[in-house]
Amino acid sequence: MEISYHGHSVVKIVTNGKTILIDPFITGNPATDLKAEEEKPDVILLTHGHNDHVGDTIELAKKHNSFVVALNEFAVYLQKVGVNAHPMGVGGAYEFPFGKVKYTLAFHGSTYETEDEVVNAGNPGGILFTAEGLTIYHAGDTALFGDMKLIGDRNNIDVAFLPIGDNFTMGPEDAAYAVSLLKPKVVVPIHYNTFPIIKQDPTVFAELVKDSEVQILQAGEKVRL
Repeated sequence: MEISYHGHSVVKIVTNGKTILIDPFITGNPATDLKAEEEKPDVILLTHGHNDHVGDTIELAKKHNSFVVALNEFAVYLQKVGVNAHPMGVGGAYEFPFGKVKYTLAFHGSTYETEDEVVNAGNPGGILFTAEGLTIYHAGDTALFGDMKLIGDRNNIDVAFLPIGDNFTMGPEDAAYAVSLLKPKVVVPIHYNTFPIIKQDPTVFAELVKDSEVQILQAGEKVRL
């Protein structure tokens, strides 16, 4: 398995012969190294409906017939606009040929804005993705919450992607406490420095984390497993 970070909350996973993008905010993302016209994802996983996470999903999915997994209300919307989308609910899991996806709680909002309307995208979520014996947790956008301990107790998390940007999500202090609850082997900070309002020094977060390996990745760098 190959896992790489691509700025903001964009994560790419290559496993079981498939390329998976999580929250592919590429166009308009000043922090990414990716170019939308060069990406050909087989699968797209979405944590929630905000535009800085949905990003290029609709265009990529239509162009490449990508299979999109999203929480129910937004998946239904995606189906209506011609995307091959699989709806799921928070707490639900499904075993796909490319790996197992389970949605966790996340405390945030979830709306999607087009030129004509604001779409109710249902609940936000985090994603537990398991393939090749590895478990990856992408928290999406979220506050710190106590049930992260349950997620950590019930899953052997190899890599966790946690937001540290503050203002809209956890800041460095809360994210470091989340690490103590989740107990991942490796943690990668995300959702920071894309815009001035979420500017953070990731080394502050790293210094607060005690029992997990922190990997501060630049856009395009791979997680060291």
